Amino acid sequence: MLSDKNARYILDEIIKFYPNVQTELIHHNNFELLIAVILSAQTTDQGVNQVTPALFSDFPTAQALAAANPKDLVPYLYSIGLYQNKAKYIQATAQKLLTDFDGQVPTQRDQLESLPGVGRKTANVVLSLAFDQPAFGVDTHVARVAKRHGIVDAGANNQTIEDRITSLLAPQHWRQAHQAMVRFGRYICTAKHPKCHCYPHLFELPDGEDTQALINHP
Repeated sequence: MLSDKNARYILDEIIKFYPNVQTELIHHNNFELLIAVILSAQTTDQGVNQVTPALFSDFPTAQALAAANPKDLVPYLYSIGLYQNKAKYIQATAQKLLTDFDGQVPTQRDQLESLPGVGRKTANVVLSLAFDQPAFGVDTHVARVAKRHGIVDAGANNQTIEDRITSLLAPQHWRQAHQAMVRFGRYICTAKHPKCHCYPHLFELPDGEDTQALINHP
């Protein structure tokens, strides 16, 4: 694992690649964002963006989605993974928004995590994007980048990755770091045939640390 100084350098350089990066999930309000993030589990943002226009057209509010039968939601979600479970999750989440939160997306992590289909990663993403709160979500792209570039050890779990990165960066930079790492992992530091070598300065660290000995290649 890299030293704090060098790990921070890697993060800063990745952030510089995407100075104004935003989520690729198309949404128009906090309710749509929450549902889109739930649907994005184990699928691509592009895949989610293909199904949400029709879904949100027919079920534009928590009230409309809560009144639906999960079986009637399945046809909207066929093209994304785990569509049966996700249909149940989003309908149950809409119901809980109505019964517990006056139909509004809650602003606290524990409240968000009480919603069906919402874990810590999803809660952190919603807190960051919807409410501009200092929160850092760890998805597969963030984890891959952090491990491959030695920011964390190869065996680090998501909580360890979150703790490490948030300890290296000021809270006001967590949102940008998350979005930049997602984009970098999605298009450059990919699971297969990564193109990280096209950015040699990522391997030229301030302390001259031996990156070839430290950087992991999961």
